[in-house]
Amino acid sequence: MSEDAAAATTVPATAAETSPDNPWPLQLLSQKLKMHIDRAPSAWVEGQVIELNRRGTNAYLTLRDIDAEISLPASVWTNVLDRQESPLERGSRVVALLKAELWLKTGRLNMSVKDIRPVGLGDLLARIERLRHALAAEGLFSDARKKRLPLLPHRIGLITGRNSDAKKDVLRNAALRWPAVEFEVREVAVQGNTAVAQVIAALRELDADPAVDVIVIARGGGALEDLLPFSNEELIRAVSVASTPIVSAIGHEADRPILDDVADLRASTPTDAAKRIVPDVVEELARVRQARDQLRRGVTRLVERETDRLAALRSRPVLASPDVMVSSRHDDVERLTGRSRAAVTTAVVRASDQLVHLKAQVRALSPQKTLDRGYAVVQLAGGGSTPGTGHGVVRHPDQAPPGTPLTVRVARGRFTAESTGGQEPAED
Repeated sequence: MSEDAAAATTVPATAAETSPDNPWPLQLLSQKLKMHIDRAPSAWVEGQVIELNRRGTNAYLTLRDIDAEISLPASVWTNVLDRQESPLERGSRVVALLKAELWLKTGRLNMSVKDIRPVGLGDLLARIERLRHALAAEGLFSDARKKRLPLLPHRIGLITGRNSDAKKDVLRNAALRWPAVEFEVREVAVQGNTAVAQVIAALRELDADPAVDVIVIARGGGALEDLLPFSNEELIRAVSVASTPIVSAIGHEADRPILDDVADLRASTPTDAAKRIVPDVVEELARVRQARDQLRRGVTRLVERETDRLAALRSRPVLASPDVMVSSRHDDVERLTGRSRAAVTTAVVRASDQLVHLKAQVRALSPQKTLDRGYAVVQLAGGGSTPGTGHGVVRHPDQAPPGTPLTVRVARGRFTAESTGGQEPAED
C-alpha cells in the first residue's frame, strides 16, 4: 500500500505537468474527461432526423443541422420515442434535449437524447412570426430603408434554383417584355440545409457587381418546410444591408417568408417579378406614340391659335393702313401747331397794343409834352439852386428877385432872361 501511495504522489496533478517521462495513466485521462463532460449541462437543439434505427431498448439516430452540412449521432431510449403521439420518421424536424456522455471503458463520446419533440407546422409558423416581429422592431422592414427600382434595368441579377421553372419564367417573360434586357444568373439550392449559405454567397457576389441594377431572388411554390431558408435570420440581414435593390419572388401566397418583408419589392410569383422589374416594350412604344400625338396636337393648336392672333392683329385698321396712324397724328400736329401759332400771335399783338398804350401814357406824362403845350421851365442861371428848392427850378417868385439871371427852357431849346420881380397869384 505504501508503494501505491508513493506512486500516486508522483502522478502530475494537471495535464500541463505531464511529460514523456511522467505521463498520466489512460484511466486518469478518461476519468477526468468524464468528470468534465458530466458537468456540462444539457441543451435543447434543433435538427432534422436523417437516420433512425431501433435496436431493442435503444435507438440510434443522426441529427443534421437545418442550415449547414453538420450532423451529429445520438442515442435514445425507445421509451422516449414511444412517448411521441406520432412516430418519428426520417426527415422529421425535431428539437431534442441532448446530454453529452463519455463511455469510460471505450472512451467513446455519446450524445444521449433525454427528450425529443417533433416540430410541427404551428411551431414553425410561431417561430417565424416571433422572428418577424423582432426584425420589424429593429426597423428592417421600414419603408424608409427600401430602395426604388430603376426604371429600366440594363442587367438583372437572378438567384434561383438549378434549371427551375422559376428561372425559365423570369427569363422568358422579361425577354418578351424587353428583349434587350441582360441577366446575370446564379443557380443555387433553394431548399435544404445548404440553401441559406448558397443564396447569401450569390447575393453578395451580385451585390458587389456594379453592372447589376437589381437582384431577383426567385423560387416556385412549395411546402412550408421548403420555404424556411427564405425566413432565415442570416439571409434576411444579408438582404437588408445589400446596396442593390432586391426583389422577392417566392411563389407562395399562403405562407409569406420573411424575405418578402425585407425586400425592396415583393412579387407574388417569378412571372410577376419579370413584369414588374422591366417595362413592356409594346406598352412603352404605345405611350411614346401617344405622347408624340399629344405633343403634335398641342403644337398644332398653338400654331393655329397664334396664326389667328396674327390675322386678327393684321386686320386691325392700324395695321391694315399704317399710314392712317401717321396722317392722323400729322393732322393733330398741324392743328395744334396752328392753334399754338394763333395763340402766340394773339399774345404778341395784345402785348404790342399794351406796349403802345403804355408808351402813349408815358409820353403824355413826360416833361417834353408839357413843354410842347407851351409851358416853360425857368431855372436859375448857371444851374444853381436856391437852398431848399432843388435842381435850380424857380417855383416861387421869391426865388428870382429882380435882376436875377434866369435860364428859360422851352419845347425847342432854351434862352436866358433876367427877373424883373414878381408876385404870387391871387387866390380864387
